[in-house]
Amino acid sequence: MNKLEKKKLIEKYKNYQKQIFEESLPIDRELFFQLFDYLDERLEKRGCNHDFTLTEEFFKDKDINITKVLEFLKENGGYCDCEVIFNVEEKFEE
Repeated sequence: MNKLEKKKLIEKYKNYQKQIFEESLPIDRELFFQLFDYLDERLEKRGCNHDFTLTEEFFKDKDINITKVLEFLKENGGYCDCEVIFNVEEKFEE
């Protein structure tokens, strides 16, 4: 396999991984970006209690299945509000 073929295979794999990630999202991508902004702002002021207090606060008035969202966050390295920012947000930038 030459370099060009290898590069194409790697790109194809990355696109496949991105597609799987997108299909696994329990809510709209834009809502995640709103959550990240919300958490950034609140964590700077209040710090992290090492739970999902702020995440749950964000979704309080939204018609969202919070259980599915929390499962998704945990599956992607977010086990509390600050880890959502440190671990999950970066997956949206890849």
